[in-house]
Amino acid sequence: MSDEEAGARPDEQGGDDVRVLVVDDDQDIARFVEVNLLAEGYIVDIAADGEQALEKALEHPPDLALVDVMMPGMDGFQLVERLRGDQRTAGISIIMLTAKSLTADKVLGLTAGADDYIIKPFDPVELLARVKGTLRRAEEMRASSPLTGFPGNIRIQDEIARAVASGHPFALVYADLDNFKAYNDYYGFLRGDAAIKTAAGIFQEEARRAAGDAAFVGHMGGDDFVLMVPPTNVEDLCRAIIQRFDEATAELYDEEDRERGYIEIRSRRGDLQRFPLVSISLGVATTERRAFSHREEAVAIATEMKNYAKRSEGSSWAIDRRSAGR
Repeated sequence: MSDEEAGARPDEQGGDDVRVLVVDDDQDIARFVEVNLLAEGYIVDIAADGEQALEKALEHPPDLALVDVMMPGMDGFQLVERLRGDQRTAGISIIMLTAKSLTADKVLGLTAGADDYIIKPFDPVELLARVKGTLRRAEEMRASSPLTGFPGNIRIQDEIARAVASGHPFALVYADLDNFKAYNDYYGFLRGDAAIKTAAGIFQEEARRAAGDAAFVGHMGGDDFVLMVPPTNVEDLCRAIIQRFDEATAELYDEEDRERGYIEIRSRRGDLQRFPLVSISLGVATTERRAFSHREEAVAIATEMKNYAKRSEGSSWAIDRRSAGR
């Protein structure tokens, strides 16, 4: 994703470069919606039925789909389920257009995966307000992690880019939990989420202890985090994170597994595999001996150091101390 894309806000840009797919078999309504969206600067595609909508969504993935409920063949509920069930279109925001005002129909639409609904007939003011509100909420969700509330990928990219552009010294820490997938499969998603939150709390507390308001902690998703602090604090930060996380790990396991020191999971082939307790790997890119010319360079080095740290058993960190050009 480019810096321009990362910084884009649909509701602030009057719809520029935001694509909306309108799905309605009533040509008059489709045209009415299209005219109002075009006037606001949105790019608009029209589909007359569910099958055509799926084709258009795959050809030019929209940011938002306005889907009529009552259509011949594939109805709106079925279309929403198809869109949500395909990884290529699962992230599209969806508003359902319905002439039905019964609560059961609203619930059915939301259960199918719609983000919002508009009851026909509607006026342009309501239409545009719903569109902008849905796009804004989607942008906010992309900007922050729903699990931890930490800044997400968009804000992480912006923060690293700003640090690089400023020329001020910084250390970028890429944190990754080892053996987390096995833990998540073994204990289930609820305990997996609890483990992520435990790690997140440690990252936030120790980053603030090391750098105060200058600290930044972001959650890229899953078990991947990014921290940014001044270079002078980063080694102490890594040491403190690992010490606290290793202490907290014991509480994540049942007593039998904790005492044994590993969990056993049967593979698809039926083989029993052993996985050590969850640990943490930290990779650090720092401006201590080099300057970064762009965001991707800092990320690449932090990733390289994280992968190097993963070669060690248990929790570990690796700091890049090479000078530029080496």
